[in-house]
Amino acid sequence: MFTTPPRFAAAAVSLGLVPALLSIVWQADAAPAGTAQAASAPAYSATITRTKHGIPHVLAKDFGSLGFGSGYASAGTSICTLADTLLTGRGERSRYLGPSGRYDDQVSMTGTNLQVDTLVTDLHDRQVVERLLASKAGPGAEAREMVKGYAAGVNAWLRKVGGSAKITDPSCRGAAYIRPDATATDIWYGVYLANLIASTGHFLPQITEATPPSASDPGIPELPVSARFAAAPKQLPDKQKLMAALGKDPKSPFGSNATAIGGAATTTGRGMVLGNPHFPWRGRYRFTQQQLTIPGSYDVAGASLIGSPVVNIGWNKDVAWSHTVSTAYRFTPYEYQTLGSPTSYVTTGGVKQLDKREVRVVVRRGDGRLSTVTRSLYRTDEGYVLDDPATLMNWTPVSFFAIRDANAEQLRTIDTFLDMGKATDVTDLLARQDKGGGMPWVNTTAADRAGNTLYADHSVVPNVPNALAHQCMTPIGRVLFQVAGLPGLDGTRATADCAWRTDPDAQRPGILGPRNLPVAVRRDWVMNANDSYWLPNPAQRLEGFARIIGCEKCQRTLRTRMVDRYVMDALAKRRISPTDLRGFEHQNRVMGAEVMGEGNDLVDVCLAADGGDACPVLAAWDRTSNVGSRGNQIFEEFVTRLPKQALTGAETYWKVPFSEADPVNTPRDLDEANADVVTAMKDAIGSLRSRNVPMNATWGSLQVAGDTGAPAIPLGGGSGDDAGNANALASRNPVQNTDRYKPVTYGSSHIEAISFLDGGAVDARTILTYGQSEDPTSPWSKDQTELFGKKQWVSFPFTAAQIQGERVTTETVTAPR
Repeated sequence: MFTTPPRFAAAAVSLGLVPALLSIVWQADAAPAGTAQAASAPAYSATITRTKHGIPHVLAKDFGSLGFGSGYASAGTSICTLADTLLTGRGERSRYLGPSGRYDDQVSMTGTNLQVDTLVTDLHDRQVVERLLASKAGPGAEAREMVKGYAAGVNAWLRKVGGSAKITDPSCRGAAYIRPDATATDIWYGVYLANLIASTGHFLPQITEATPPSASDPGIPELPVSARFAAAPKQLPDKQKLMAALGKDPKSPFGSNATAIGGAATTTGRGMVLGNPHFPWRGRYRFTQQQLTIPGSYDVAGASLIGSPVVNIGWNKDVAWSHTVSTAYRFTPYEYQTLGSPTSYVTTGGVKQLDKREVRVVVRRGDGRLSTVTRSLYRTDEGYVLDDPATLMNWTPVSFFAIRDANAEQLRTIDTFLDMGKATDVTDLLARQDKGGGMPWVNTTAADRAGNTLYADHSVVPNVPNALAHQCMTPIGRVLFQVAGLPGLDGTRATADCAWRTDPDAQRPGILGPRNLPVAVRRDWVMNANDSYWLPNPAQRLEGFARIIGCEKCQRTLRTRMVDRYVMDALAKRRISPTDLRGFEHQNRVMGAEVMGEGNDLVDVCLAADGGDACPVLAAWDRTSNVGSRGNQIFEEFVTRLPKQALTGAETYWKVPFSEADPVNTPRDLDEANADVVTAMKDAIGSLRSRNVPMNATWGSLQVAGDTGAPAIPLGGGSGDDAGNANALASRNPVQNTDRYKPVTYGSSHIEAISFLDGGAVDARTILTYGQSEDPTSPWSKDQTELFGKKQWVSFPFTAAQIQGERVTTETVTAPR
């Protein structure tokens, strides 16, 4: 049925979004003729105008219809990942994909399908999401309507195209699990699982495979951990390995950059934001772009993770923001003492038994038949028991650990992002974020039209102030705290004096309130590149906060120093313009090379390593990671091999060590005479030669796009923390162009450069590095990758006139509730 709902058409036409020749109107799920529903206007109605590069601009009359349009648009470009997210949230991966298949969200949650389904099925059995929906920690009315509408939009798109057999993306075409039956509950479970990636989700195998110790597997280290560390402190665990086991791998960081420039430092006198989240180029945490508009009341644009009906990173007419992954922990381990049995434990209220959860999962066997597998999980009142020797959290005959997860106790994330889209300035933005109480694991960096900037880590953090940590840590817990900053608490007193505290200004019990979380509001500039909150600007230090949030007076990564240096070097010449801001993204300076190359140190090390033809290449290298640069490959191989002190992770290759008095400029001066440094260079050059990588090859011939279906597009940028690229790109489990040295599958993603101008104008430039569509048959799957490789931007249409000028198609979709 082709019709335009009159009550909606007027608003759409007034915004110039529904030109007669391009409007395609499709009514989904029409009710039978003669019914009251068929005679009335459909409950859901959204107009979706796609502009160049496939960017959808969704116009609707209410939040339910806005979510409906968002879901419909998302399905059109990301149906395979969206369907996989729904399948995962239902706990049905083993039923359709087999129990031994691997799940990898490309961030932190990895395991077999059976392990995923075991955890998720138990969440369903305990009705975790349903209980949160009925609690203060659950969503508000607008968020509920958006999610309900989003599910309906996905279903409407699937019905329109004719089901999974008609999907054009070959990676999921014809999949039996893709059906137009998504529910709001499915979406909420997907959101809930995303909240857990820095906590419970990271420990998926350790939780689902945890079993009580037995005679054949007592789970006892060669020497009890407390005795080992008490007797020989020098035997503290390797910091880098422990951090990796806790989900904070320094060699594989999950992060981003964000810079906000205020009116005191801009040529416009107004705020500007450069945001660049470093996220996977495929899978659950891939971004799509969208604009969401309710005429006269709501208008926000930017990027959303697949499965999210709201904008996560973006802007409205007055405020722009981006996010960076925070250093804070989202959980604390509780250590429990057993009594008589490894499943009996002591509490202040007496001896209790572990809750043994019997979970039944339907699995598909090799012959295609279905059967049921029963798995066991164990819980205390605080959370799931795990068995994880890599983090010192073994299940032994005398003790075990369970983790309490702050993000497992909330379903406020959609509310938080939705309400941020209504903000009028940076202080209002933060107030709305705090009211939501659902920022799961990221910092916020923002700027507004008035020229104010904001940095804040007001994410969900367990309320464990330092005094509580010191009062309640067990011996193993103190080791975790000393080495990794994670307090391991006494489970015996978990519901008494070692329970998480409650702040009066917090959205709910158990999390730190805004007054105990770091924030900086400035008129010049702030930034974050995944280091702790301590130094949002070299002139401002945030100190005195709980260690569980992050470290203070601690070394910054080379990537952080590069982001700082872009701003500082620009301001040393003049105020920063919107053009300057955009230039920061594509200068591709390599901070490590700038610091280590002083005094010809890099070349001297190369000569000492008998580097041969590599040395003149390094001498001539421009110390950037541009596509035409020659020599960056030598440097990237070199820095990954530089020596570090195993127990502390301290870098042992500098002559001038880190100084908290000069954190932006230290450490520095490469120790070119250090034998380990010379060996690192020798091994780096040897590795390149063994792979037949020419020393003088251009970087763009080596580093290319590597996401699904991508051609080998040359890309600038490179290694983040190790080398010091702000435009951080990495190759993790590539599936495309694997014959190249570095096929990129991770890093710079939705990049936005937003500048507020006079007269209410917004200059919005973006690039979605891997394209709007994940379908390799779509023209929108690689177009922005090509632009990214050429250092070009998309002018994101934001006003009605801009949308009209960039319009490709306009489609109005409707459906009954």
